[in-house]
Amino acid sequence: MTLSTLPLSYCTNVHPGLTVDVVQTGLRENTVTVRRRVGELAAGLWLARPVATELLEAPGNLDRFADWLNEAGLTCYTLNTFPYGNFHDARVKENVYLPDWNRDERVDYTVDSARILAKLLPDDGTEGSLSTVPLGFKPFDYPESFADECAGRLIGLAKSLQRVEEETGRRIRLAIEPEPFCIIETTAETIQFFRRLRELAADAGALDVVNEYLGVCYDVCHQAVEFEDVSDSIQQLATEQIRINKVHITCAIRVENPASNEEARQALARYVEPRYLHQTMARVTDGSILRQVDLTEDTALAPPGRFASAEEWRVHFHVPVNAESLGPLQTTRGDLKQALAAVRDLDYSPHLEIETYTWEVLPDGRQTSLVDGLTAEVEATRTLLDGLC
Repeated sequence: MTLSTLPLSYCTNVHPGLTVDVVQTGLRENTVTVRRRVGELAAGLWLARPVATELLEAPGNLDRFADWLNEAGLTCYTLNTFPYGNFHDARVKENVYLPDWNRDERVDYTVDSARILAKLLPDDGTEGSLSTVPLGFKPFDYPESFADECAGRLIGLAKSLQRVEEETGRRIRLAIEPEPFCIIETTAETIQFFRRLRELAADAGALDVVNEYLGVCYDVCHQAVEFEDVSDSIQQLATEQIRINKVHITCAIRVENPASNEEARQALARYVEPRYLHQTMARVTDGSILRQVDLTEDTALAPPGRFASAEEWRVHFHVPVNAESLGPLQTTRGDLKQALAAVRDLDYSPHLEIETYTWEVLPDGRQTSLVDGLTAEVEATRTLLDGLC
């Protein structure tokens, strides 16, 4: 199976945007410029709650935005509806998981986003996707019934997506995105949740609609940070018939033999920053995985306990996907190649989207313009995809 017949997408959550005007400015100054350099390119839009509200609150707003995208030569077939609020706030961290999937605000935002995407999709039958929060964040305090309550909301959401298709003729699927330290983070937890979701959906007479409209967003960085075999992970999802509606083309940081690699640990300390959460995992010699919810300077420079003797660390920090290494640090680009090869063998084509949102907080990010950095990512990814076809 071909990886995709759609143009490669990159996620615009890398740009600030809490108004339609600011979103258009980011697209005009960055996305359009990159597209002119690389040829065909899609915009994987991030439209925060205030932007979605603005687009829908007055007649004609969404039509004008759709016309503007068309005039700019930008295709859109997927939205990132994971960040609800200001993804470029001074401190995002665990707030990115709010509201969770047991809140009306999350459901309403997702339905509104589906209605927006239905208007933005090309008129050639292209299907859409919405990536979203993996229910909630484990360190928060939830009742034991939380996952089942979220499942109930998701069953309702699937029915809403069915209604959107009936009203507009546009099929849009939800893509739940497993992430470290979230309620759904590992492949095993994903399978466990979908089995329970389907059980509840069958009881509600909604199994077919859930299977049609609900799947996952496979963020390669996230599963690599968990030290999962990404090829096996994707095969497990295929065996369970859990559809991968979207793939985030992403890379994380690796540190090999950290105890004896002081140069790498000093380099890693420069990636500690106050905006985003950088979940950190360490694999020790017996194969067990140690976990820390966020990267700190103390972890990097004076690692605690068994972290110090681990054979490898992996850090949830989205780094440029064209980078095999970052000075003395390594990346999970090898896992990315394996994941895309596994996706190629599926009997359908997930949406493919580059999602490096960290350019503003990279230690050396200011040394490369955003347009240059995005261009290099797109070109390298196309080369990688061409080699797999």
